[in-house]
Order: sequence, then C-alpha cells, then structure tokens
Amino acid sequence: MSGGNHKSLHPDIQFGLLAGVGAYTLWGVFPAYLKLLYDVSALEILAHRIVWSVPFGALLISLRSQWREVKTAFMTWRVLILLGVSAIAISGNWLIYVWAVINDRILEASLGYYINPLMYVAAGVFVLGEHLRPAQIIAVVLATAGVLVLTFGAGVFPWVSLTLAVLFTLYGYLRKTIPVGAMPGLFVETTLLSPIALAYLFWLMSSGAAVFLAHSVGMNTLLILAGPVTVVPLVLFALSARRLKLSTVGFLQYIGPTIQFALGIYYGEPFTTAHAICFGLIWTALAIFSIDAARANRAERLMKAA
Repeated sequence: MSGGNHKSLHPDIQFGLLAGVGAYTLWGVFPAYLKLLYDVSALEILAHRIVWSVPFGALLISLRSQWREVKTAFMTWRVLILLGVSAIAISGNWLIYVWAVINDRILEASLGYYINPLMYVAAGVFVLGEHLRPAQIIAVVLATAGVLVLTFGAGVFPWVSLTLAVLFTLYGYLRKTIPVGAMPGLFVETTLLSPIALAYLFWLMSSGAAVFLAHSVGMNTLLILAGPVTVVPLVLFALSARRLKLSTVGFLQYIGPTIQFALGIYYGEPFTTAHAICFGLIWTALAIFSIDAARANRAERLMKAA
C-alpha cells in the first residue's frame, strides 16, 4: 500500500522539479530584459509589472477555470490577509531587484539569491523550530563570513543581497502555507496591489514623467510584456513550492543566481578581491549545505523504507 502511494507521488514531484527549474532559469535571464528598459525608473517598472500581470493572470485563470478559487480567496479573510502580506513581500523584492539591475548591481542581487537557500534554513529554525545539523551550522558560518568580507573588504554593506533574500524567503514560506492555488493566489496578490500601481502610473502620465506612451512602440511593448514576464516564472515557482520541500526549492535556487552572476560579469560590473572571497565562501557553504541535504534526504528515505 505504501509503495503504491510512493509511486503516485512521483509525477507530482517531477512536475514540481520541472516547474522549479523553469522558474529559476527565467529569473536568471531576467536582468537581460530589464537592461532593455534603460530609460524607465524602478518604480515605473514595478507598477507596470503589477498592472499588466492582472489581465494576463485573468486570461490564465479563465483558461484553467479557476475563478471559483479566486472568489473563495477574496471571501476568506484569513487567506486574503495572508495574500496581502505575501503581496507586500514580493513587491518589495521586485522593487529592490529592479533597482539593483538598472543601477549595475546584478552581482549583489545574485549574491542575495545565493544566500536565499540558507535563509530557508534560518526560517526552518526560527519559524518551524527545526534544529541545525553540524554541516548546516558550518554553512551558515561560512556564508556569514562571506557577507562580512564583502562588507569590510569592499566597504559596502550588501543590504540589497540580504533584503532580497529575506523578502523572497518570506514569500516562499507564505505561498507554501496559504491554502490557495498558484495562479489564483498570484492574481489576488496583483489585484490587491494594482490600485496603488495604477494611481502611480496615472500620476506619472499626468505630470509628463512617464516613459509609457511617451517613447517608442518597442519600449511600450516591453513594458506591457512586464505582465507575462512576471507571471510565468512566479506561477512556476508557486507550483514548485507547493509540491517540493523547502530544502529542495532552496537547492533549485542556485540556477537563477548563477545565470545572474554570469550576466553581471558580462555587463562589466566590478569584481574585486573582496567579491571573489565572498562568493568563494558562499559557494563553499552551498556545496556543504547541498551535500548535507542530499545525505539527510537519503537517510530519511531509508528510514521510511525500513
């Protein structure tokens, strides 16, 4: 009986893995898209991401016949409040990330997402009451040392990295625990944020400061595409987060920052000795963390099999 249940989970887990890989790959190449929006401010880009995500999300919900779930989410106060909190977390993450990319700080942003798996460990300790294994303690110490090296060696406290990691961990934790599907949840989040985003865009346009409708057709099209560019990877992530353990989601996280790191180097961002030592310590920490997680998962499977 247990063997049958174990096999029945395989397709779901495989789908979660594919969705996770797709999400993090799209996030990895996202800076290349943002670099095309060279004349647009971070706040205007954020507003367009929110506003254009609503109609694109509505289209996906219609195709998947999920309006009943959306209605339930809006009518359940606890779910609505939690989605409001997750909306604040992800919009804050979007704003800081966009600002970092357009201000040539892709490497610092990538560092934030390298730290993110270790933030999942911290969330497990402080929120779920989990205990750290020795290897996890070593990984956290090495990562902390890396942040300190960058802070004192390069003379810049990596607030972008740490804030991105904290906000995205909070978002991932909330979306794993809120009882609502991936697309309905994202639609509610962006709908809650859209009045503020629309008001800001109207203010920009009335004051003549908006890029939208004031530049080329190509730039306008890129801003409209901010909707699908935002929704697709987030839906994939939410689908993945609801099917996989936090530790597995954290492992897949390495894909995104690795692509971002390469793009940061490609765009000619400064890579000092302090950066090299910091990233080296973080990568070592992640290697230890990954090996330990693999061993722990193997031991857990063996115990269940026994």
